[in-house]
Amino acid sequence: MQKTLKLFSAGLLAGLVVFASGCGSDSDKRPSGTLISISSQGEASQAPDIANISAGVVTEASESSAAMQANAEQMDKLMKAIKKAGIADKDVQTSGINLMPRYDYQPNRERQLLGYQAHNTVSITVRKLDELSKVIDLLTAAGANQIHGPSFSIGEPEPLLAEAREKALKQAQARAKSYADALGTKVLRIVSISEGSHGGMPRPMMRAEMASAKDSASTPIAVGETSVSVNMELVFELAK
Repeated sequence: MQKTLKLFSAGLLAGLVVFASGCGSDSDKRPSGTLISISSQGEASQAPDIANISAGVVTEASESSAAMQANAEQMDKLMKAIKKAGIADKDVQTSGINLMPRYDYQPNRERQLLGYQAHNTVSITVRKLDELSKVIDLLTAAGANQIHGPSFSIGEPEPLLAEAREKALKQAQARAKSYADALGTKVLRIVSISEGSHGGMPRPMMRAEMASAKDSASTPIAVGETSVSVNMELVFELAK
């Protein structure tokens, strides 16, 4: 019994030694130097290649059915103009249909019904920006009496985000080196990285507006530039 207990104790001790050795190897991987957290931002810009506009028709009549009928007829002309402009079906989407009464409000008397107002609006994606002025002019000629936009975007933003990401990394590395130099240490490694990004920020580009303004019969459009930015939070380890 005593011999068995001694053998058990020896085995337990060996197991503890192995376990402690394993824990020691894990702790070696933990940062032993000074940790600093760096915030950085990178930005990249290019001319957009997509425009989004909304166009619609507003009609009025004394009866609701008449307002909707007039709106449908005018909207049919507008949809034909959109197709004539070369806009694909996938790039046209109805975004709102509304019918509402119109009242005359006067002090000290009951409101009077004047008639009804019908709205029909579509969202349009234009993928050929050199034709955007022509598209807007065609919509107006077809009877659109409400046009909003355009808003510009980039169809494939990932290459631009990669450029912004690289700038953010270089900025963070430069800042970490500045800290290390001031402390008399060296940048050992990056411990962690987290990223956030956003885009779609327009920038004016006057040469685009000037180029469009050559044709006085067309609606002048300034395409400008769209920028994306990447925000990063990095943790660096500094060591002697």
